[in-house]
Amino acid sequence: MPRVIDLRSDTVTQPTEGMRRAIAEAAVGDEQKREDPTVLELERRVAELVGQEAAVFVPTATMANQIALKLHSRPGDVLLAEEHSHVVVYEYGGAAAHAGLMTRGLPGNGGRLSGAQVRAAAAPSSKVADQRAAVLSLEDTHNNAGGRLWPLDELDEVVSAAREVGLAAHLDGARLLNASAAQSVPPAAIASRFDTVTLCLSKGLACPLGALLSGSRELIDRAWREKHLFGGAMRQAGIVAAAGVYALDHHVERLAEDNRRARAIAEGLSAAGVPVDLDRVETNFVQIDVAELGIDRAEALGRMLEAGVGLSATIHPTVVRAVTHLEITDDDVARATELIPAALGVGVPASR
Repeated sequence: MPRVIDLRSDTVTQPTEGMRRAIAEAAVGDEQKREDPTVLELERRVAELVGQEAAVFVPTATMANQIALKLHSRPGDVLLAEEHSHVVVYEYGGAAAHAGLMTRGLPGNGGRLSGAQVRAAAAPSSKVADQRAAVLSLEDTHNNAGGRLWPLDELDEVVSAAREVGLAAHLDGARLLNASAAQSVPPAAIASRFDTVTLCLSKGLACPLGALLSGSRELIDRAWREKHLFGGAMRQAGIVAAAGVYALDHHVERLAEDNRRARAIAEGLSAAGVPVDLDRVETNFVQIDVAELGIDRAEALGRMLEAGVGLSATIHPTVVRAVTHLEITDDDVARATELIPAALGVGVPASR
């Protein structure tokens, strides 16, 4: 059976042979006692990479985000975030369940907010109860906007507005390194603006699991307690941290290839008549609005899978996405740009 070109997500990657060797050979210790040398090395390197003082290793990026929100707030405070961002859509009310936060989702443009929006949303309450906006969470790259990134001048303006009105600033940088590669700037040029930063290992870096939360030494010392409360403290965690160290050595610079291949897919599909907005393709995501073809989304996904290409749904009812990653080659790109239009009936009769 021919191999399916799996473009559903950059989370589908399998550890490479080199990564598996690093996992097998990892030096380990008791992570709860901060005695695991591989975890300590990963934390040090990631903190340096994102321009922060310290970092803590946790199982998932969602846990990292939720710990950060607790660090910056009191129960009953308000979280400000773009309405389609990960902390609003995919963390299942965690801000309320874990930190007691009310969430105010703000409408974005390509997943981005303006300083004026932040100032207006953080206006002091007239009530004696002192309910207040406490933390602003931004996402870069923005998943539901199609892997869109933040121009640095816009990021400066919004984070400066947050500072003016007394908000802590958190970066959900699960795919921060894709943004860094696309903008040809070091990750710290983006992430050092924030009080806390999440970096995910299991997306573009192709690790089996893991994430890090970075910030000041004081905040990360507090984050250790929250990590225990969330059930995220581990034992010989160097087994999985070793994958992260390997990825920092071998998978960071190659993220530019994922971005390049996504652009090639987008341009190939657009040239074939598939509805892709090229202006929205900034990193490793390509979105297709199948409504413009008069096709139901589930049918479109089924047709493409039958043809040998896996794409996935998004929160937008008629939009599907392709996401490039470590296991996608230039040959896959060329083949996908032939198979997808044919499956969708663009230019040639759709295969049934």
